[in-house]
Amino acid sequence: MNFESKSGLEVKFCRADGAVTLTDGITIEGYASYFGVPDKGGDVVQRGAYAASLKALRAKGRNVKMLWQHDPAQPIGTWDEIREDEKGLYVKGRLLDEVEKGREAAALIEAGAIDGLSIGYRTKKATKNDRGQRLLHELELWEVSLVTFPMLPEARIGAKGELPEHDDLRELAGAIEAARQILHSGPEG
Repeated sequence: MNFESKSGLEVKFCRADGAVTLTDGITIEGYASYFGVPDKGGDVVQRGAYAASLKALRAKGRNVKMLWQHDPAQPIGTWDEIREDEKGLYVKGRLLDEVEKGREAAALIEAGAIDGLSIGYRTKKATKNDRGQRLLHELELWEVSLVTFPMLPEARIGAKGELPEHDDLRELAGAIEAARQILHSGPEG
C-alpha cells in the first residue's frame, strides 16, 4: 500500500526480506525495499533509485529518519547504515532505549508483534511499463519506519491469523495521513 500526501511524500507499507533482526535489544537491520519486486500498488523500485538521494543526504551531513509508523512526531532511533546492494535498500540502525517508543518498539519486535519496514519518499523519476506498473527510477528517501502492517504479506514473519484486506490498509493509510495533516496544521487546525 502506498499513499501520497499533499506535500508529495509517498509512503509504502512494505517489508522486504524475511526478517527485521533485533540484536542486543536495540540494533535492527533488514531490507526496507527490494529492487525489481512489484508491490501491491504496482510500483517496482529500480536498482539505483536511492543513489542520488543517499549521496545528497551524505553531502549535507544528514540522515534518513527512523520513525514509528510514519509519524514525524515519533522518531525512535537512528539509521547508522543505509545502502543499496544487489537486493535493494539495506538498513541497519539503533532503537533509542532513552525514548519510550524506542523501548516499546524493541519489545514489540522481540515478541514478533512488529516486523515491518516501510519507506517514506518523494518520486523524482518514474515511467510506466506495458503491464501498468510504475517503475520508480529515482526516489528522494525521507524516512524508513517500523510499521505494523507491511505491504507484502508474504514477506512477513511470525504472522498469526489473517492479514487485513487491502481496503483495511487503505483505511489505515488514510488515518495516518489525517493524523499527519493535524500535526502539520497545529493545534488551531
